[in-house]
Amino acid sequence: MNRPAAPGTLTPGTLSPALRSALAASADDRIFYDLAGIARRYTALRDELPGVAVRFAMKACPVDEVLAHLAALGAGFDAASPHEIAQALRTGAPAGRVHYGNTVKSDAGIAEAYRLGIRDFATDSLPDVVAIAEHAPGSRVFCRLATSGEGALWGLSRKFGCSAADAVRVLTAARDAGLTPAGLSVHVGSQQLTSKGWSAAFDLLGDVLVEGRRHGVELDHVNLGGGLPALGYVDRHGTALEPPLDEIFQAVRDGIDRLRRLHGGALDFVLEPGRHLVADQGAIRTHVYRLTSRQQPDGEREHWLYLGCGKFNGLYEMDQVQYRLVFPTHPAPEYVPAVVAGPTCDSDDTFPHGQASGLVPVPRTAASGDPVWILSTGAYAVSYLTQGFNGFDPLPYTVLPADAGLPSPGRQLPEAARQSRICLGDAPVNGEAS
Repeated sequence: MNRPAAPGTLTPGTLSPALRSALAASADDRIFYDLAGIARRYTALRDELPGVAVRFAMKACPVDEVLAHLAALGAGFDAASPHEIAQALRTGAPAGRVHYGNTVKSDAGIAEAYRLGIRDFATDSLPDVVAIAEHAPGSRVFCRLATSGEGALWGLSRKFGCSAADAVRVLTAARDAGLTPAGLSVHVGSQQLTSKGWSAAFDLLGDVLVEGRRHGVELDHVNLGGGLPALGYVDRHGTALEPPLDEIFQAVRDGIDRLRRLHGGALDFVLEPGRHLVADQGAIRTHVYRLTSRQQPDGEREHWLYLGCGKFNGLYEMDQVQYRLVFPTHPAPEYVPAVVAGPTCDSDDTFPHGQASGLVPVPRTAASGDPVWILSTGAYAVSYLTQGFNGFDPLPYTVLPADAGLPSPGRQLPEAARQSRICLGDAPVNGEAS
């Protein structure tokens, strides 16, 4: 059951000792990534779902050092553009562990991916199949099915995916065009909080597997997409989210067994986790701009906490979540309920709030310059940003080294180079959240 999050509470999975030490030592605003924590989450996922291939959704964290470390651990990549494909290949991952997972592709994008060695393409429409056959001849395609997205914070139910009937048409057309109709894919919605969302997806997949076989289409894999949740989020009403992760993993294992029985032959499985691997392994150090108290038009007095980091320079997903805040220089304060907002001159740059919910407990004595730690920010903190909105630069980042004995991360770039790459958007991202 969900319960209100205590202010400043460090729940399991939201702040590792390495992150705590880095945040405490930092004198400037930046985001930290814990490679050792990411490795532990990756290993735990492989233990829960043995034999399932992992293709990390790059858009969740397009940080070279993170990607290189995941590649060294054996992960592949779900790429959504030729730029992401090129970045994935620079990690040393072979092209066979990278697929073009975006169903929205230009002819030029398909041709460039093919030139880079990609032979696995997502699709969901007949025109896309025609384009793949022309610009990536002989490639493998997997057809994405539309899902409702019910039970997820971000449902992702309209832009991508086709019906079961269309999927059979797409796969048979791919076969007739000289492509290999290789698989099916789904996405249960980003930050899926129920096991029912997964069970419903497996029902859909089973129906299409059976119908495809009736039309002579023999598939070799199923891509289960993203949707595995992070553990440290608080929803827009200020309630801690507690995803039933054990139930979700059991639903996935049961679904895999059921599909293999239905299929009757060898059937491989792929997952595209994003936030599940990185969200809780990242944290931001920022600072207080100002704590104010202003009378509102209705006569009520309202506290506002302005931070150096907000929607447009690190906290883009504040439409659905309140990020957990820790005030390390106020260990036992008296709190006031406040609206939390970023520094820009834009009214969207605020945590969600309303009359009944959404206010965040903030130390009454919080003052300009006080450090603030923002937890579970390892996903999408840098990937939505291309330049500094309103003149507020995207955050620089620091990658904390992996534990001894684990594969070493990619090269450590100078901070100026990291800042430049983030600001200039060297690895643009498209596609939906995972």
